[in-house]
Amino acid sequence: MTEPILELRDATVTQEERAVLAGVTFALAKSEFAYLVGRTGSGKSSLLKTLYADLPLLVGTGEVAGFNLAKLPAGKVPYLRRKLGIVFQDFQLLSDRTVTENLLFVLNATGWSGKARKQQRIQEVLTQVGLSGVGNRMPHRLSGGEQQRVVIARALLNEPVLLLADEPTGNLDPEVADGIMELFTEINHAGTAVLMATHNFQLIDRFPHRVLTCQGGQLLDSGRK
Repeated sequence: MTEPILELRDATVTQEERAVLAGVTFALAKSEFAYLVGRTGSGKSSLLKTLYADLPLLVGTGEVAGFNLAKLPAGKVPYLRRKLGIVFQDFQLLSDRTVTENLLFVLNATGWSGKARKQQRIQEVLTQVGLSGVGNRMPHRLSGGEQQRVVIARALLNEPVLLLADEPTGNLDPEVADGIMELFTEINHAGTAVLMATHNFQLIDRFPHRVLTCQGGQLLDSGRK
């Protein structure tokens, strides 16, 4: 296995001071793709939140994109997240701004400078997700699949080493979901590791990868012998 982009060892994932997963040990290699599955409430979202430091890692050790999760001061969390792309099921786009303004908001918040450089990066990611012509549209003028592609474009702005996706196809029709999966596959082949929470086993059958299962307070790994 190549050098991991994320690694947890004997970690306990906690939500509101309650352990939802214990003894979590797994690593994800650079440019690897893995699914995260399990019933609602089994700990999928809590595990993802721990990886992007929305929940603290209080027990065990963990490293993501070179950052030590167990010893990560609050002031360093934004620097970790700049190395990650995070894709949510419910889009979380700013409804009062155009697509370009949504993306510009992220670039400004993460320290980009130079108007021409920012515009170029926005056009690059929109082209990458197949939406080069929608920059001036408002989010509500886009279909669900198009909105999710904008969310993925937003996640790609800072050229993340790891993409964390929480049920990214949960609100989409099967045909649209396949298109999103093909996009994730392209992103993965370009060198970005992907960890995707899903309950869509038809997608897993069509796009097979390693599967991590949250079950009974543990994380089971299809890649572990």
